[in-house]
Amino acid sequence: MSVVFQDERKIKQGEVIAKLRRMQGIKQEALGKMCPSNFSQQKISEIESQIVIEEPTLEELAVALGVTVEFIKNFNDDNAIYNIQHNHDFKDHAIAHQNHQPIFNETSKLTSLLEKLVQDDSVKTQAILDLTKVVADLAEEVKRLKEN
Repeated sequence: MSVVFQDERKIKQGEVIAKLRRMQGIKQEALGKMCPSNFSQQKISEIESQIVIEEPTLEELAVALGVTVEFIKNFNDDNAIYNIQHNHDFKDHAIAHQNHQPIFNETSKLTSLLEKLVQDDSVKTQAILDLTKVVADLAEEVKRLKEN
């Protein structure tokens, strides 16, 4: 299944540059220095506020950010989120695999086992007490029979 989003909004290239820069953890000053034109922090800030960026500047920024110019021009948050959530690669029929490692609450398991152990222990203790009483009763019965 392929979903195509039809979006009438104009893509603000400056905002895309800012998002890509923030995603990569790059500061404006560092991004400026990564470009061949060695832009200042103020210039990067100005570029990020533009709706359309001049092609040569856009090319420099795309290279510095490790993306293509087309990616910046066609960037869409909704498509990006959809692609991340539905990471399908139809070439090899693979889907995203999540490393599923459920967290087991070991303390509740241990508590449950200890409660069962205490319960079993109390049952055994009660059985010993009952047997002790029976032995004492038998001893009295034997003593009485010997006296008769």
